[in-house]
Amino acid sequence: MKAMILAAGLGTRMRPLTDYTPKPLLKVGGIPLIVWHLEKLAHYGFKEVVINIAHLGYMIPEALGDGSEWGLKITYSDEQEEGGLESTGGIVKALPHLQESDPFLVVNGDVWTDYDFDASLKLKEGMLAHLILVPNPAHNPQGDFALQGEKVVDHPQYTFSGIGYYSSKLFENVPYGKSALAPLLREAMREGKVTGDLYEGAWYDIGTPERLDMLNTLLINQY
Repeated sequence: MKAMILAAGLGTRMRPLTDYTPKPLLKVGGIPLIVWHLEKLAHYGFKEVVINIAHLGYMIPEALGDGSEWGLKITYSDEQEEGGLESTGGIVKALPHLQESDPFLVVNGDVWTDYDFDASLKLKEGMLAHLILVPNPAHNPQGDFALQGEKVVDHPQYTFSGIGYYSSKLFENVPYGKSALAPLLREAMREGKVTGDLYEGAWYDIGTPERLDMLNTLLINQY
């Protein structure tokens, strides 16, 4: 299975930290956020990773290179000219690098988690996506989606972690351009084609400097 890390966001809420550093390169526990993902992906058997880049995007290949440091092959999907294509738009642009892997994993570059990425996961017949949900954090108390058995439905209950396994068929009719992921997922949910799991381990959305400081404090105390 191939993986994609979404790393093209502007990081507006993280300013001024992201005025000079793309959010995925901000450090948690002394290690860039995105490197935590790369190390875990390599550990769990992934070999090829696509990373989309936009805001200060040139800094990410400079920092990570070709991925050989982690035993990975990194391909960069460059959105610097477009200024970022949002989640679905970024996946659509990167699809030529991903679609031979079905399903493929997509993870947000601005989350920190001890979730074990599963390179052997298979979507059930007819399913278009499998989402990892988490208990609601303080900044998203209402949640995003709900679980009804193994199916994910469009009701607030849990928070979408930004970790999902997708079939390329989910994106096959999406035109090139800026496009968010949530509307596409909701359409697939209405068709009953999204499954999911609840993950109750460590997961943090690093959306603000305050959350970054909190996580760093937690890691210092833990390790």
